[in-house]
Amino acid sequence: MFQGHSFPKSVIMQAIYFKFRFGLSYREIEELLAIRGVRVDHATIQRWVFKFSPLLEDNFRKRKRSVGKRWRMDETYIKVKGQWRYLYRAVDKEGNTVDFLLTRRRQRMSAQSFLIRAIENNGRPFLINIDKSGSNKGAIKVYKKRAYTNIQIRQCKYLNNIVEQDHRFVKKRVRQGYRDFESARRSIAGIEVVHMIKKGQMDSKCSSVYKSFCSLAA
Repeated sequence: MFQGHSFPKSVIMQAIYFKFRFGLSYREIEELLAIRGVRVDHATIQRWVFKFSPLLEDNFRKRKRSVGKRWRMDETYIKVKGQWRYLYRAVDKEGNTVDFLLTRRRQRMSAQSFLIRAIENNGRPFLINIDKSGSNKGAIKVYKKRAYTNIQIRQCKYLNNIVEQDHRFVKKRVRQGYRDFESARRSIAGIEVVHMIKKGQMDSKCSSVYKSFCSLAA
């Protein structure tokens, strides 16, 4: 995984963790590493994040704990190249992250893509609570019809407070926005992985969030 890199795995993983956990800029991470005696250019750190984020996410999903069957589904806004993009997310009734998907548009097809991804990765829920979004309701109805299944749809805004509050962890770390969609997608995936580890959603015997995160590169 790290073969051919000039820096050891420990340095690379620490730099990537700083980005996902604290939302620092790449130049700030470069400065932090320099204080610790590691000289690495911020552009190199950016390449590390871009390259390793999908691999770490894949490894995490193999160790992700099961979620409940009652979901809260919602979307929030992320700025990419000066334009608003839409991050679809869902948590179960206990607040565990079900799944996430960054999309270019807020529409039924985007909500449907997210729903299919979430079900493929986590199994089919009994109930999905949404707000008054017509696109989300339409996506669930289409899925039910095509899959010949019965998923209860509930539209109750206050019950979605749990997912709206959960958005904050991600939003705090993406305030600077992104220059391109793929970089945003990969960075957000890493942020979500760290967030899920913090919530205890990973099978790990490690004593800290950081050590659990680093174990994904083992």
